[in-house]
Amino acid sequence: MKTNNYEKQSHTKWDCNYHIVVVPKYRKSKLFQAVRKEIWEIIRALWRRYDFEIVKWAVASDHVHMLLRIWPKYSVFKIVWILKWKSAIILHNNHGKREMLCQKSFWSRWYFVSTVWTDIEIVKNYIENQRKNDILEDGNQLDFNW
Repeated sequence: MKTNNYEKQSHTKWDCNYHIVVVPKYRKSKLFQAVRKEIWEIIRALWRRYDFEIVKWAVASDHVHMLLRIWPKYSVFKIVWILKWKSAIILHNNHGKREMLCQKSFWSRWYFVSTVWTDIEIVKNYIENQRKNDILEDGNQLDFNW
């Protein structure tokens, strides 16, 4: 059953949670493996700058799962666009000479989004299992616990 974690503003009471999956262009898993930790740092910095909260996070071998809590004043599209656009520019500036990163199009245009309103714990467990699967694949190279 859903917990009531409503946020309040002067004229609004809200709880907007979204499960989002983004993938790199062409599923560049070799390149993606090299910059996964940096992607986490970039998105964490953007989280502090814009009005959204990362509830749960997991980086698989070639895609990223996020459970985000987004203020109603922003559209999901805008937050996903900000995350993908800003991170692609930073990655390009840091690794522009690497193969397949000479263009500022690191992420695919595609993304998956689903609203989470029934039981947020199910989605949290799913994302946690994605993280555990990744640990099994490549060891505990990344620590996303904060």
